Amino acid sequence: MEKTMPYRNIINRLIAGFKGFHAYYYEQRGELFESLVKDGQRPPIMLIGCSDSRVDPAIMLHFEPGDVFTVRNVANLVPPYELGGAHSGVSAALEFAVRDLVVSHIVVLGHSQCGGIHELIRLAHHPVDDREFLGFWVSIGKEAVEHLQAEFGDHKPIPPAQIEQATIALSISNLMTYPWIAERVRRERLLLHGWWADLENGELWGLNHTIKKFEKLC
Repeated sequence: MEKTMPYRNIINRLIAGFKGFHAYYYEQRGELFESLVKDGQRPPIMLIGCSDSRVDPAIMLHFEPGDVFTVRNVANLVPPYELGGAHSGVSAALEFAVRDLVVSHIVVLGHSQCGGIHELIRLAHHPVDDREFLGFWVSIGKEAVEHLQAEFGDHKPIPPAQIEQATIALSISNLMTYPWIAERVRRERLLLHGWWADLENGELWGLNHTIKKFEKLC
């Protein structure tokens, strides 16, 4: 029988967590939030991560409030530039981060065992979509799967890690379709980073833009 935490215990755990947050950041280090409230946020980094509960970027990368402007979605996908398009949530966050916050780095952080990528793989082999929103969203990564299928052939299975990494690379390419991102990259005012976290081995891999492959960072 599946074990579940009683509803009240779940909520109390969240409230206790906020109390701990308050005790540390308001009572012990009150100057940090006083500055963030008075002067506003000015993070140098935007991070696009996955909604997966195992890969909270603040925990994995150990940053503090005000350090990173974060957007999380299923499979850490970036849609291509499309005025008036249906995938506007991530695009709006990108515009705010780049044009208003003037971040100098954008990191797309993916990971192994990604459920969104597993759904993308499932749809590639069985294109019957029984979901209302999920299939449409992960279809942003369809181009990456098709490219790998052409490379591997129809009868050779593609390792999921390669698809996860390929969709990160595709998201980096999609970032360059935004004119105000591409312009800042060309002027070397903005750097784009593709990272993949190997949950099984506790490793972080980064996309080498020159050779278009992922290399171990740490």
